Amino acid sequence: MEYNTQLEKLIIPEYGRNIQGMIKYCCSIENREERNLCAKAIIQVMGQLNPHLRDSADYTHKLWDHIFIISEFKLDVDSPYPIPSPESFNVKPELLTYPKGKIRYKHYGKTIEDIIKKAKEYPEGPERSELTRQIANHLKKSYYNWNKDSITDDVVIKNLNELSGGELKLDENASLSSHQELRGNTNGKKFFHKNNKHKNKHKHKHNNNNNRKF
Repeated sequence: MEYNTQLEKLIIPEYGRNIQGMIKYCCSIENREERNLCAKAIIQVMGQLNPHLRDSADYTHKLWDHIFIISEFKLDVDSPYPIPSPESFNVKPELLTYPKGKIRYKHYGKTIEDIIKKAKEYPEGPERSELTRQIANHLKKSYYNWNKDSITDDVVIKNLNELSGGELKLDENASLSSHQELRGNTNGKKFFHKNNKHKNKHKHKHNNNNNRKF
């Protein structure tokens, strides 16, 4: 009995061992014309095994790249695309640079700090006042997600004042969202229970009619 661990390693496992064997056989064909025909036939089978690749613009190009990779770049055929080299697949990707900067309140996040900076550039007026109110509501909602028991408007207003350097202030008549509004609208649940109750009542009535003896 042979185990997969004892067999030759699959270079691209998605295509399976049969495709890898077909490509290996194609490399052994001495006649170039026959080898080209064999490679094109294998490309068609590879396309059928991976139909999701058809959504990409360079669908056929990818298949030809894959056939050369599976052959370990030993397949000598006339490709309609530039033949890749082993060196091109050994290049390591560049390291990603992560944004650095201290977040004052982690439960509010970094993005809201950028929004506050942008809001401070707005001139005094209704637009800035409304934007300030929306930011305060967002702070309250973010705070509520972390701590549902102890959240007050005073804490939110104080944090907004600190984050904006005292430049963004709520109007005296402005009001923040309530706890119920932060938890989400419950009308949908009420409607569901009401509708479900009506269905159960109708079902019970229908069952009584069926059980009635004539």
